[in-house]
Amino acid sequence: MRRGTVLASALGLLAVPVLAACSGDSDDDAVRDAAEAFLADWADGDTAAAAAATDDPDAATALLEQTATDLPEATLAAELGDVEVGDGGTATAAWTATWDLAAAPDWSYDATLQLREDGDDWQVVAEPALVHPELAAGQHLELTRELPERAALTDATGAPIFTPTEVVRVGVDPGTVTDLPALAAALSAATGIPAEEITADVQAGQPGVFVPVIDLRRPDFERIRAQVFDLPGTTFPVETRLLAPSPRFAVALLGRIGDATAEILEETTDDDGKPLYAAGDRLGTSGLQRAYNEQLAGTAGFTVSVVSTDEGTGDEGVEIGSADPVPGEPLQTPIVPAIQLAAEAAVATQPLATHLVVVRPGTGEVLAVASNEAANAGNALTGQFPPGSSMKTMTATALLGAGTVTPETPVPCPGTTVVEGREFENQNQFDLGTVPFTTAFAESCNTTFIQQALQLPDDALAAAASSYGVGADWQLPVGIFSGSVPSDSTGTTKAANAIGQGQVLMSPVQLALVAAGVASGTPAAPVEVVGGEPAGAAPAGPPAAVLDALRPMMRQVVLTGTAEALNDRGEVYGKTGTAEFGDATPPESHGWFMGYRVGGPQGDIAFAVLVEAGQSSSVAVGVTDAFLGALG
Repeated sequence: MRRGTVLASALGLLAVPVLAACSGDSDDDAVRDAAEAFLADWADGDTAAAAAATDDPDAATALLEQTATDLPEATLAAELGDVEVGDGGTATAAWTATWDLAAAPDWSYDATLQLREDGDDWQVVAEPALVHPELAAGQHLELTRELPERAALTDATGAPIFTPTEVVRVGVDPGTVTDLPALAAALSAATGIPAEEITADVQAGQPGVFVPVIDLRRPDFERIRAQVFDLPGTTFPVETRLLAPSPRFAVALLGRIGDATAEILEETTDDDGKPLYAAGDRLGTSGLQRAYNEQLAGTAGFTVSVVSTDEGTGDEGVEIGSADPVPGEPLQTPIVPAIQLAAEAAVATQPLATHLVVVRPGTGEVLAVASNEAANAGNALTGQFPPGSSMKTMTATALLGAGTVTPETPVPCPGTTVVEGREFENQNQFDLGTVPFTTAFAESCNTTFIQQALQLPDDALAAAASSYGVGADWQLPVGIFSGSVPSDSTGTTKAANAIGQGQVLMSPVQLALVAAGVASGTPAAPVEVVGGEPAGAAPAGPPAAVLDALRPMMRQVVLTGTAEALNDRGEVYGKTGTAEFGDATPPESHGWFMGYRVGGPQGDIAFAVLVEAGQSSSVAVGVTDAFLGALG
């Protein structure tokens, strides 16, 4: 007797060549050859060839096909061990099975093949024990796979953000519907889901098979309960899911948890390309939850049992193999719930798409990302919008750095100014005459900034913006748009860029980072994960003298200027912005406010508010007022 060779192949894949057996006793060699051939064909997924090498091909075919069903998408590697020839034309072959289970650890065990001599050949005995020693007639394998409880995504204090929450699934059993048009209309009125969509889904369903309409947290379901509960055909199963405190709680950054998609399964594999998860798993589908799926989800475990093929016996089976799930590791974010909830309450005051991002000055930590129901939440981080006059913080940085003006320098603020034949104007063509540069900033005088900026080098605006991190290639788990300020614009485009129009684009989060850089004097790269890899080098920042001059100008915006409505919300600094977009006449405009507050219950904070198509910066100031009021 001697040690065998390794037979390894994937079911449904190409076979791994079997190494030639060593020379020796002829009966041993024949038994080994027969065992090797059977295991190689089985491992290679060639059920017909493997079954043909047994003493009962029909029984073997049924057995091997059942095993493939019991262990879906698993692949087999077989290591042949000792063979022993007995009396009366019988033999045994020891072997080790290693099943590469789908989205689970490998399962290995020792087994034995029984063989019988048939003329000059040896055949494998087609008995259940050839699959596993504990498997007998009338039984099959049952694989149960289980993910561990998902690790916590935590807030700045380390407290879990996503917690077990009861969810009511509002749905329909097609087999019990009595009046589908009436049912669809009633459900639509209660849930907002289009009636035609409900009708189509129910018509495509099967009696007894749940057709989902909408999943609601328990409080949300209770608000519509009276409208839907007694409708013929409705059904309301209840589940517990990991959910954030509110449906849109920092969703652009944190993301959501849901059923794994094919795309997510493709991006979560081990070093050998094997999927770590399976269809039906609850995984992160967006945001940090998706970016850190492998850390948070952990590794699945499994149990394999031998159970009766007769389900009516109630046989719970006998466990023959298992591996414990490996829990994931928590991930801490800088999100501050009190700030996040205040931001959510503020954006909810607006019917238009609205975003509010809050950043910690000096660290770049993203403390809150809020968008209301009317908004595409992703625009808070990746939206590309003209910033309007909020750009004047960067234009003023360039002007102050160049030494062409100081806060006290008298500057003209005419109602209009003409550049290369194109007329630019202040809002409603207001004309301040000649005023200190601080006043022109506080009142947001377009003509002043255009006239002054045209005297700067063409790359001055881009350089000033870059000193705050605008245009940086941030490397983040959840990407952001870092803004764009051209360095080669001239003429009318250069004039428009100076007031945040033209070719200048910003995202709310990047504008909040600019405000944070002004507040702290040390602009920082954005931080989405506490202790994570740096997103990039910290921006150089403007000279301290420039910031010392700029801050009082931003304070004056709140004390006497365009954001005077905020002068009772603490020590607030900022800049308003109204940014035209589109081709309508008169043009539509976004409303902006960016700034920071010194002190307060949550310490120093910087923020940016965007109300898409808000027409005026006053709406953004109003959202900021609601935010700071809610924050205290």
